[in-house]
Amino acid sequence: MKTIAMTAIGGPEVLELLDLPEPVPGSGEVLIEVAASGVNFMDVGVRQGMAWHEMPLPRALGVEGTGRIIALGEGVTDLAVGQRVAWVYAPGSYAERVAIPAAALVPVPDDIDDRTAASLMMQGLTASHFATDFYPVQPGDVALVHAAAGGLGQLLTQIIKLRGGTVIGRVSSAAKVAAAKAAGADHVIVDTEGDFASEVFRLTGDEGVHVVYDGSGPATFEGSLAALRRSGTFCWYGPVLGGPGRIDIMSLPRSIKLGYAVFSDHIHTPELLRARTARLFDWVRQGKLHVAAARDYALADAAEAHAAMESRATTGKLLLIP
Repeated sequence: MKTIAMTAIGGPEVLELLDLPEPVPGSGEVLIEVAASGVNFMDVGVRQGMAWHEMPLPRALGVEGTGRIIALGEGVTDLAVGQRVAWVYAPGSYAERVAIPAAALVPVPDDIDDRTAASLMMQGLTASHFATDFYPVQPGDVALVHAAAGGLGQLLTQIIKLRGGTVIGRVSSAAKVAAAKAAGADHVIVDTEGDFASEVFRLTGDEGVHVVYDGSGPATFEGSLAALRRSGTFCWYGPVLGGPGRIDIMSLPRSIKLGYAVFSDHIHTPELLRARTARLFDWVRQGKLHVAAARDYALADAAEAHAAMESRATTGKLLLIP
């Protein structure tokens, strides 16, 4: 079975296409023929040695995808061979086949295609957590969304708009403005130096935003703090680019609230996973949430996909197609 694994800690060049033994579903697991695997910054972090230290090398990468069940392990009664499913956290998903606990799977409706489902799992559930749970956006709220042209940024922008908010998107180049606007951003700031707060205040009548969603690393941290209004909320996420360092809580300005958002806190039971995913599928079905066309790579080209993601030149979702 073909699998992409990292053979060492390092850059994209450490990713290799390996022939590994066929997975066998254990008790409570199912075996899946993978149709599409999502590429995420989390995978980059694992490759760079930030997580999964307990797993030996070579270390199979990937955590999300869609596919079709081809075998059931002992005790699995609520799923069927031939059924289409998706998942959001199953290590080793960069592969032709993968064995996954049944509790980690969600059924994919017939009217949701494989690429859409794969594009929605990690980024859609994360965006849902940010805008409906971590900071439940209310009508009239103004949000600053970093990386607004990325897969997560586009979905987050749309959910904020669904809830009646206004979006100021930040992108790193003029080439990304159109993608952010197409997702519904009301204003788009082009910035590469972390100097965007003054423009945010101009756009908000010197008030600042109610919430900042920032996964862009230390370079934007101070600007995001400065862009918040009194009692605003700072949603920090994405560990791959690093944290802001030690923070003196008494130095935080304007009574703001600062937190680190992890989407697994949003879906900590199988029931919540299926409910939150079903809501995303409903929004797509109703035309309320549009998933931009993904950029596809062959499984063997995973290193190229990682390099493209790290270049910050991409928009939308990157998928590996076995």
